[in-house]
Amino acid sequence: MRLTKTAIRTAVGLALGLGAAATLAYAQSAKDDPVAEYRAMFGDDNPAELWQSRGKDLWEQPRGPKNVALAAVCDLGLGKGVVKGAYAQLPRYFKDSDKVEDLDSRLLTCMVRDQGLDRDTLIAHRFGDGDNKSDIEALAAYIADQSRGMPIKVALTHPKEKQAYALGKALFYYRAGTHDFGCSTCHSQEGKRIRLQQLPDLAAADGAREAMTTWPAYRVSQGEVRTLEWRLGDCFRQQRLPEMIYASEVPIALTLFLAKNAEGGVMAAPGLKR
Repeated sequence: MRLTKTAIRTAVGLALGLGAAATLAYAQSAKDDPVAEYRAMFGDDNPAELWQSRGKDLWEQPRGPKNVALAAVCDLGLGKGVVKGAYAQLPRYFKDSDKVEDLDSRLLTCMVRDQGLDRDTLIAHRFGDGDNKSDIEALAAYIADQSRGMPIKVALTHPKEKQAYALGKALFYYRAGTHDFGCSTCHSQEGKRIRLQQLPDLAAADGAREAMTTWPAYRVSQGEVRTLEWRLGDCFRQQRLPEMIYASEVPIALTLFLAKNAEGGVMAAPGLKR
């Protein structure tokens, strides 16, 4: 049977109408959370578990020119090889590097200094893509999972921690670029959103906790685990600012500012994002 153009237009219109109604009903039932459907589909499973398993192997296996395992030499703040609860207390000051470091930059320190791996190569492959997986993202997924259920608690006792926090706060409210945007443009008030994407108020405890307790996260749209440094860099891109330098003081300072705002929030990373 051949359908007339009128019948086809009617069928398409009906389908679109039903689709729009379903979308509206879903948006309302999901309380404006566009990722709720993905989470419901995955249930208790998170593809990030694959990254966690690989990260555990990378942490425990001797690697690099020095043929040593990170588990034997890398101190994330609680002692060499200790991962339980370490992520919930980052960023922090490290005496051995004389710097405040977040997870990404601390892993770089350990992999370059202690394992003898090449820094430029690690940074070039800091974000995975398809078959080209990132060691740093896998390690971050594993280490973050070891703080699951623990409260965020970052220190501001060392002068360099205080300095980094002050810089992070200044960066959060700093506006620049072609659009005169800053982090605070989208993330300093409740109830803001872009399309269906809610924008948490990162200057407030609840909003900061919502964000900080779920990164790193598996991005459904990319099929990769991403670290918080990736997310901050993407925010800079959307603000039309110069590209954020990976593992520099800028993402570390912003992370410390946000982590302090989120203090007390219970870690649930790796999360699941759109």
